[in-house]
This record gives sequence, C-alpha cells and structure tokens, in this order.
Amino acid sequence: MTDDTHIRLLLADDHPVVRAGLRAVLETEPGLLVLAEAATAEDAVTRAAEGDIDVVLMDLQFGKGMGGAEATAQITARPGAPRVLIVTTYDSDADTLPAIEAGATGYLLKDAPPEDLAAAVRTAAAGRTTLAPTVADRLMNRLRAPGAALTRRESEVLALVADGLSNQAIGARLHLTEGTVKSHLTRIYSKLGVDSRTAAVATAIDLGLIRR
Repeated sequence: MTDDTHIRLLLADDHPVVRAGLRAVLETEPGLLVLAEAATAEDAVTRAAEGDIDVVLMDLQFGKGMGGAEATAQITARPGAPRVLIVTTYDSDADTLPAIEAGATGYLLKDAPPEDLAAAVRTAAAGRTTLAPTVADRLMNRLRAPGAALTRRESEVLALVADGLSNQAIGARLHLTEGTVKSHLTRIYSKLGVDSRTAAVATAIDLGLIRR
C-alpha cells in the first residue's frame, strides 16, 4: 500500500496544535510523509477516499458531527482502504472497543513516546496491530474473564448513566425501550457485583470500563 519511498499519512484531529505536534514528530522520521490533515471526521473520510493515503492517524473525539470510530468504519469499509491508527487520550472500553470493531489497525495514546508513535505508524502500514499497553492489558483481561466484561451496549448505557441521564433519556438517546435499558442495568449490576447506579459508575471507572 505504500509507495517505494514513503508511508503517506493523513492526520485527523480537531485540534490544530495536536496536528502540528504529530506532524513535527512524524516528519523527522525517515520514510514518513504527512500528506494531508483533516479537522473533522467527515473531512478525514473524504480525504482518505482519494487513494493516496497509506495510514490515517485518527482521533476519537471531534467537536461535533461524526466521531472517530464511525469515520474509521467508513474509511476501512472501502476496497483498498488505508490503515487507521487511533491516536487519542481515551483508553476506556467504551472508547477502545467501538474503534477496534470499526476496523482500526492500532490504538495509541497521545502521551506515547515519539519513537512509539513512529513505530506504530510503520506497523499499521504493514497491516499489523499496535495497541497501547493499557488497552492491550484490558483486552487480555476481557478474554480471560469474558463473563465479567461489559458488552459495547452495556458500556454505552453505563456511560450515559455516568452523565446523569435517566433510564428514559438513555432509551431515547440509544433508541431503546425503558425496559431494555433496565435489563441492561440489571446485567451490569450483576457483572460488577453492585446494587446501585452510583456504585456501578464508580466501579466501572475504577476498572477502566468507562471514561473518568
């Protein structure tokens, strides 16, 4: 997917300072070329479709509109698509699982050392996976104890509970009935060994299941 001399990159992040920082790090690396930038997820999808990008460095959270996971799904769904490397500040299950399910090749945190970032880009270009250590540890724990892991939908429900939404409001947001939301919460309480919304949120945050 790369040309003979460079791995061609697209930087997708809504913060100009972050894009500038990534560019400064990556352009000092031999064989890496920042070809384009995108300030929105929608722009990233459009630019990635032009066929001259090898790896997209994708943030998860954009100011408004489409998020990084959805953009990743749209980018990777196309034939001959570039690889997508998530570069974000978030490492909770509620963030990592949707991104990985969407087709991301790797997942790195923004505080990673520059050499790790460059190595992850090269690894992604080769079609192999790089995961931030905290993300890799959590995925391994999910495999070891699948019964205790929250599903993607349960993580979404609990994240909205943490935001203070009622069952009715959560149902409206996720297009679920109030009864379905209650069923999800019952399973969440059982998995986490708690008996209240407050305890569920606190435990999930401690375990890294939802964002602090």
